[in-house]
Amino acid sequence: MVRELYENAVRGIDTRQNLSALRSAVKDDAGMNDLFELVEDDLGTMTGFLDSDDPKVRKNAALLMGELDMSDFIQPLVDSYRKETQLFVRSAYLEALKGYDIEEYLPFFKGRVKELSDTEITPENRKHINEELKALTELIVSCEGISRHEFTGFKRLEADTEGILITNRLNMDTTRLQLEECGVKVLPFKGGVRFSTDNLTFLRDIRTYSDVLFVIPGCRTCEFEPEKAAAMLAGSGLMKLLYRLHGGENGQPFYFRVELKSALDMEKRGKFVRRFSGELERQSKRTLINSASDYEIELRLIENKEHKLNLLLKLYTIEDERFSYFRKHIAASIKPVNAALLVELAKEYMVSDAQVLDPFCGVGTMLIERQKAVKANTSYGLDISAEAVAGAKLNTEAAGQIVHYINRDFFTFEHEYLFDEIFTDMPFAMNDKVTLELDNIYRRFFTCADRHLTMDGRIIIYSRNPQMAVKYSKSAGYRILKRIVISEKNNAELIIFEHEV
Repeated sequence: MVRELYENAVRGIDTRQNLSALRSAVKDDAGMNDLFELVEDDLGTMTGFLDSDDPKVRKNAALLMGELDMSDFIQPLVDSYRKETQLFVRSAYLEALKGYDIEEYLPFFKGRVKELSDTEITPENRKHINEELKALTELIVSCEGISRHEFTGFKRLEADTEGILITNRLNMDTTRLQLEECGVKVLPFKGGVRFSTDNLTFLRDIRTYSDVLFVIPGCRTCEFEPEKAAAMLAGSGLMKLLYRLHGGENGQPFYFRVELKSALDMEKRGKFVRRFSGELERQSKRTLINSASDYEIELRLIENKEHKLNLLLKLYTIEDERFSYFRKHIAASIKPVNAALLVELAKEYMVSDAQVLDPFCGVGTMLIERQKAVKANTSYGLDISAEAVAGAKLNTEAAGQIVHYINRDFFTFEHEYLFDEIFTDMPFAMNDKVTLELDNIYRRFFTCADRHLTMDGRIIIYSRNPQMAVKYSKSAGYRILKRIVISEKNNAELIIFEHEV
């Protein structure tokens, strides 16, 4: 197959079509090896395609030469790129060169970037110039990486900075109260917890948010058009904000990616992002450079109900160490930020210096987060999965804590003293076939819990089957102290029980 396609292309039989078919045929290792053997002793035939009068032949040949990964192709590809007159072919040479060592050609490619940046944009050349600039950027970044900025925002800033903490939508007050306790001004907002402050150190301490997005000064909403969105960002206070949070201007650009949240289909979203990115690079005079593979910031464009765009900033320069202990996990592992939220919600019902048991501990996240908020005396974690217990031990060590983990079934567990608290993420499944099994687990859970708890002990569970928990807790002699909905979609609740008096 590969030989036939290649030989037909060499003979001039449907060269364009055969080279295109070759690109598909060499996607697997066997096809690539076949082509390599055909080309390695006759490089001139392959490079000869770069002199074809057909631009699509030149494009397909260049891309094949990139796939072949033969260093002898570097010079022919660079030379062909220099003399190529068809704009739509130029990016193919750059794509082909991406896997090669092109360090000696970097001054030339950087010069080409400047040349293109200074080129007058017309409706006819906009698409191809954007494609070439993008390919040049990716080529240069693949060779020398990017110069990263250091986040310096964990100190008092010279001006207030606004942002939004993304947190559980049904329990935003939990995070809001923590901000207020830190002396941070909280602003009205429905989609998260919005703040304004000159001191961002709280970001390292509050554990109940999953992400932070920054409000860009002078950039609220704009028309859903790529050029208008780029113009608004370029004329906003974005660069001042970035410099303020990264120690001032140092002459290095910020590399960005774009996340467009919209009802548009994938193809239309991709087209919008490409046009927006190219225009923003141009209007910012490349102080902002788009890079899909290596970036420091994310520009998040969110379509609102009025079909306009809200523009926000996410920083990858912030080193978030809050959950750095979470090194091992399994499919059923609870996210640390969710465990932290559960602890914060249940904190008033937890007792310090308690004996705590997690009968379905997984990789230890619930016990670790509890210990960070309310110090226990002794903590035990049980799980029937040896893999989970091994992960729990590693995670707990990384957290600098001591928990006793045992690879054992809770329903056969015996212990010489009673516990003050059971705190656990209950087993769950989305498959209806296991409903009976889960029902049995809940029934046995409350019976066994009664054997291990002191009379004034409490059960604090995170459950996706709260109706089962309510049913069997009552028959086992427990009453509900608190029920908090965590997710309506997943029917998930935090429920706190204690013995009936």
